[in-house]
Amino acid sequence: MTEHSRTMEIPTQRPGCDLSADAAEVPFGSNEVRLSLGQWYVVALLVGVSAYAIPAVWKQVEPLDCGPDYRVPYRLSNDYWSIERWIDEAASQRSTLLIGDSVIWGHYVGKDATLSHFLNQLTGNDRFANLGVDGIHPAALVGLLDHYGRGIRNRDVVLHCNLLWMSSPRHDLQEEKEFAFNHPRLVSQFFPPIPCYRESLSGRIGNVIGREVPLLQWATHLQIAYFDNTDLADWTLEHPYDCPVTAVTPRLPSPDEPPSPEPVARPWTEQGIGKFDPAWVDLETSFQWHCFCRTIEVLQRRKNRVFVVLGPFNEHMLGDKSYRVYQARKREAEDWFRQQGIAYSISAPLPSQYYADASHPLAEGYRRLAEELLRNEQFCKFQGITGFSSQGRQLPLGSTAGSDNRRVALLGVECVVHRE
Repeated sequence: MTEHSRTMEIPTQRPGCDLSADAAEVPFGSNEVRLSLGQWYVVALLVGVSAYAIPAVWKQVEPLDCGPDYRVPYRLSNDYWSIERWIDEAASQRSTLLIGDSVIWGHYVGKDATLSHFLNQLTGNDRFANLGVDGIHPAALVGLLDHYGRGIRNRDVVLHCNLLWMSSPRHDLQEEKEFAFNHPRLVSQFFPPIPCYRESLSGRIGNVIGREVPLLQWATHLQIAYFDNTDLADWTLEHPYDCPVTAVTPRLPSPDEPPSPEPVARPWTEQGIGKFDPAWVDLETSFQWHCFCRTIEVLQRRKNRVFVVLGPFNEHMLGDKSYRVYQARKREAEDWFRQQGIAYSISAPLPSQYYADASHPLAEGYRRLAEELLRNEQFCKFQGITGFSSQGRQLPLGSTAGSDNRRVALLGVECVVHRE
């Protein structure tokens, strides 16, 4: 090194930059922006408001066009956000709500041939609302009413009881082996445990949280109604040239839309369906029966008046042994209704040609069931309406057109009348 060379000193730190041990240990020191505790409160408030405000505003953007015979569109059977909207609308507009599975919904008929339609037609008003959900079973129904049916209060409720859900350990959700069943997001996620339900812990927690957060319910609604029940990533892979924004129309499916695949609306005898011998579960140990009883408790706790319609099950399909067991199950159910003081009607089977399968009537079957209910003394008292004679003329309230006060058998339907 020459005498003219100079030594250059390289600074070890920039001016104003403290590289001491204390400064290096500042939490999240590498972040550009750090929020104070007060700012986090503001963020939480904004997120909370958005979680409730966005779904509420969307209801104004996406109108729910509920005509006299409206029912939940088949495509929205798992869209509980939309179902809750219809429940709230029906509870505020109609005086009597029909609740149940696909028998009430009308799996083999159009919306203008369901039980609620014929009840409205025969009474001359729109007092009956179809709150049936296709494929729902008692374990899911009690969850639906518990979490999404809070708007049903101080109403008359006609609750359908379908013993088909107790026709085997599998239907009763008692099997240990895992299998897919309808509406798993509605059943109890932790207690009571369901042996065949094997959802992951994170999935169960997500289901529980999703029931209480409107924003999550609304997001699921968009997936079901507009994105083929898939998330946005999968939808874009299936529709690479479509814009997701244009898929949100917003127009809901029509309640006239048939199930997929579309069912064959013909008598079961013409479809090649044979008789069967289900292994009926004892009601005392039945999980589905326990859930049905809980459904009544939920409705009554909210000051609703409940009337139960059991059947009409297609007893023509049953073998001799299973037929006898089914009659015993009906008597057990009837005894429980009496003990609990619940008004009820037990329907005898319709003529065979009016069934599409084991439990679903065809259009003429629904019409006959509606006519028979309006001849049922207990049902007429429950509704505060007049009944109808076998000739179609109106009767004074409580009259049974010459029949005794215990049973009436008209148009092939026998209804048991419970007198308190």
